[in-house]
Amino acid sequence: MPSAGIRINSGLAMGEAVLHQPRVSIPQMFGDDPKLEQARLGQALAAMHRALDSMFADKRLDGGGEHREVLETYRLVAEDRGWQRRMMEAVDGGLTAEAAVQKVQDDMRTRMSMATDPYLRERLYDFEDLGNRLMQHLSGDGGTAAGAELPENVVLLARNMGPAELLDYEPKRLRALVLEEGTAASHVAIVARALDIPVVGRVPDLLSRIDPLDPVVVDGDNAQVFVRPNDDVQQEVAGNILLQEERRRLYRASRNDPPVTMDGVRISLNLNAGLLIDMQQLAETGADGIGLYRTEIPFMVRSEFPSVEAQRVLYANVLDQAGARPVMFRTLDIGGDKQLPYFHDLSDQNPTMGWRAIRVALDRPSLLRHQLRALIHAARGRQLSVMFPMVSEVAEFDSARALLDKELAREEALGGVLPESVRVGTMLEVPGLMWQMPALLRRIDFLSVGSNDLFQFLFAVDRGNPRVAERYDVLSPGVLSLLRSLVGQCEAAGVPLSLCGEMAGRPLEAMTLIGLGFRTISMTPARLGAVRVMTRTLNVKPLASYLEKLFDAPDHSLRQKLRAYARDHGVKVEDG
Repeated sequence: MPSAGIRINSGLAMGEAVLHQPRVSIPQMFGDDPKLEQARLGQALAAMHRALDSMFADKRLDGGGEHREVLETYRLVAEDRGWQRRMMEAVDGGLTAEAAVQKVQDDMRTRMSMATDPYLRERLYDFEDLGNRLMQHLSGDGGTAAGAELPENVVLLARNMGPAELLDYEPKRLRALVLEEGTAASHVAIVARALDIPVVGRVPDLLSRIDPLDPVVVDGDNAQVFVRPNDDVQQEVAGNILLQEERRRLYRASRNDPPVTMDGVRISLNLNAGLLIDMQQLAETGADGIGLYRTEIPFMVRSEFPSVEAQRVLYANVLDQAGARPVMFRTLDIGGDKQLPYFHDLSDQNPTMGWRAIRVALDRPSLLRHQLRALIHAARGRQLSVMFPMVSEVAEFDSARALLDKELAREEALGGVLPESVRVGTMLEVPGLMWQMPALLRRIDFLSVGSNDLFQFLFAVDRGNPRVAERYDVLSPGVLSLLRSLVGQCEAAGVPLSLCGEMAGRPLEAMTLIGLGFRTISMTPARLGAVRVMTRTLNVKPLASYLEKLFDAPDHSLRQKLRAYARDHGVKVEDG
């Protein structure tokens, strides 16, 4: 049986288990010469800093982006004077350099291990990584936690890890990462996405159930980990990996083929992004634009709020890289599983349904105004599209729109250059907003369905809980009825409608969305090729007629019926 976790980065991989449990023994607790031990500690610190500088110069991490900010933050932690001073004081007290590092590490773990603040948790991972790294330099092994003997295909398993630890492992061999802890917002996850390796997190008791070099399969798409699979499973997975590579070659070759259905319906395929490195995928995938740019990740990897100027530079860079392609900027969506390390008010018992996103922005209007000001400055003379997240009622949208209008008026009064045009919309993530749709549609320029949160709230399902995350199916009659109603209302009001989220990136679900009337969808870059191929094998009108017969069905899911329809009509709905 597979172990279930949460998806942090998609992909399918197979290899041999390498357990990341860096430990260095302490040969002697007490030293005879404190000055000698201080000199050893100072030399090891200097060697560690040189090794980190060399590591961070790796060409795989060239260019700007939030993964660079993560590593720069880690570098600053390594230079923390308080940490170094406490180790020196421990040496003055009679400990050897190794024992001093271990003492400070143990003291810090005791103080910080119960912390729920994400900033403190990330710092604990950083300091544990640095302490282990420093111990290895003291022992004379070069400070490499990964070791020299690695299998050809490495599936790395860890309780958790700091972002630099991942870079210790040879990239040619690293196939996947599995964590007992970890979230999509953790620093190691951000670096892993930059390296494009599958990651599954929150797999309980992982390290106690697996031995080094055990065969492991990691299915990042479905958040599953198979330990010691039998030969039949391994052969099937190996075949799927080869098939996946063949499909990727096909997708790359077809990236310039227009996503037009067989009966002539043009579908706009867009990307979800949140890192500058994602912008490179526009050209590589042939996407029409950025359907969702998540602006919170740069906030999450810093130690303080980014200034208006820092935000402006980032947003201008995004627009520059997009060129003529449109970008939909979603304003700050914090709270839930996306905590800011320096914002300590986000401590709800049920954070996903608590004080987050637009609620935080309206209660702290200066935060939203500064972000809107940066967006306006970045889009001078260009089109600006802004959408507000987690809107529960029209009054919230009106309040947020009023802040945008104030910032536009301020910029005009100062004689600044305004954007060429400003389009304002909202995410539909809270089901209650459906009952105010007529009033909302009179106010907005576009509407985007945030499928992940909308269906989480619709079914009262915690997406981070493996026991219930897959209990309900987005291809159920209730979901399709809701989406059909939404399409009809938007068409009648002349408001462009799109959907971003996991549903858009799965060919069978994307086929269904097109049949319901969606003409713009947005997904992760890795998914776009498969959806493009599906689109070009689809006839919309027969599918729309077929769906009309399904809305009143009592089924738990319509997935099998829709898959059978695709098979019978030659629609290619294989995942990438």
